[in-house]
Amino acid sequence: MAKIWVEAYGCSSSFADSEMISGLIVNGGHTLVQDQSESDLNLIVTCSVKDVTATRMVHRIKQSQSKPLVVAGCLPKAERHTVEKFAQNASMMGPNSIGKTLQVIEATLNGSKVVALDDTDLSKVGIPKIRLNPAVGIVEIANGCMSECTFCQTKLAKGDLNSYRIGDIVRQVKRELADGCKEIWLSSTDNGCYGLDIGEDLSSLIEQVSQIPEDFRIRVGMMNPMFMPRIRDNLLKSFENNKVFRFLHVPVQSGSNDVLNNMKRGHTVETFKDVVRKFRTKFGPFTISTDIIIGYPTETQENFEETIALLKETRPDIVNLSRYSQRPGTVAAEMPQIDVAEVKRRSKQVTELNNNISLENNRKWIGWKGSVLFDENLDGQVKGRNFAYKPIFVNEITEIGQTCTVRVVGATNHSLIGEIAS
Repeated sequence: MAKIWVEAYGCSSSFADSEMISGLIVNGGHTLVQDQSESDLNLIVTCSVKDVTATRMVHRIKQSQSKPLVVAGCLPKAERHTVEKFAQNASMMGPNSIGKTLQVIEATLNGSKVVALDDTDLSKVGIPKIRLNPAVGIVEIANGCMSECTFCQTKLAKGDLNSYRIGDIVRQVKRELADGCKEIWLSSTDNGCYGLDIGEDLSSLIEQVSQIPEDFRIRVGMMNPMFMPRIRDNLLKSFENNKVFRFLHVPVQSGSNDVLNNMKRGHTVETFKDVVRKFRTKFGPFTISTDIIIGYPTETQENFEETIALLKETRPDIVNLSRYSQRPGTVAAEMPQIDVAEVKRRSKQVTELNNNISLENNRKWIGWKGSVLFDENLDGQVKGRNFAYKPIFVNEITEIGQTCTVRVVGATNHSLIGEIAS
């Protein structure tokens, strides 16, 4: 039996995959180690969504080759040649082939290189897992997506939509709660299209999960705007349940309809505005998170200014900003690219605007008092979330998974600062 080191990068689904891989490893009789120097085999669950991320993955792959190595996740599926260029003898697993984890590990330990990139029919619901955070249960509700975005490798790595049945997901949530989780993340490549392939939808899933008679909170993961008109009204209703965080991650990517059309995003700027308006009108304080790509090959200065105008109008609490980077195998990678210096200039302008908006939004919370669920310990500081999923840091010692009454006494552009009030 071997000692295995597992590390993961990327989205919540990638971390969920690493938890399942770790669970399979332990169930197979192997041991997980907390120090890479003690391992007999290294396993990296990779992400390839951005060029800078892929570069970091290559760096970690190169650093981990002194032991038998398995490279899992999106990078080997989307860019097998990149992995083999820097780690010729490494075994590989795709994001949909984790059912082969033990076979790949055992062959690799015996000196064989295994390439297991084909999808298996194994559902990711019900697999044993070793949780990264004892308070948070990451539950994958689907795999793959229905989009054809010209800039993204996700479809290359994860394929078409494969939604899991509501009953299976509910049973998985119950298992997470039985293990002590207080916060459930409903996660997938794109929650917005959940159920389209099996005659279900996201709002129905949320309602079923909300009915579980336990004390817990639900974070609904990213959903692309193009699917929002179909589910918006029912989604508004499902968010009325107090177990659901008043939080939406809806990546608009650009404030220009021309750029969105070139990206093949399938939605307009107006779709995003409508979602923001409807949820804030109904619920009041509501955290909106979005993604913006700066420097897409067809983005003109006028298009960029439209993005600035959209951010000023909608004032999202969180903006995940990316400078466009060419990803192998995508349509946009073959287009003429914008000068790097110009992309940096635009990116800096958006960053400054985002910081100002976030700080102004967060300052409105000063003086708020209410219930906070503490879900993470970061360098000695405990971080919690209120009903709107606002991150709140306190200096007082408290336990992960505990709920306390907190008063907000300060704000930064990234979080709130609180003190225990009870």
